Amino acid sequence: MARYGCPGCGYVYDEAVGAPREGFPAGTSWQQIPDEWCCPDCAVREKFDFQPMGVNS
Repeated sequence: MARYGCPGCGYVYDEAVGAPREGFPAGTSWQQIPDEWCCPDCAVREKFDFQPMGVNS
């Protein structure tokens, strides 16, 4: 499972953990996140701004 980071505030979306407060349970892949989704911490960056951070082992 991969991780993606917000370049603005450092929030990390981890596919293994998901984002339960955003309605994405653990195991939700990055491709399943809607394109219009914004960073839940800073609300400034959008999904396409997030940078891949690698794969969990």
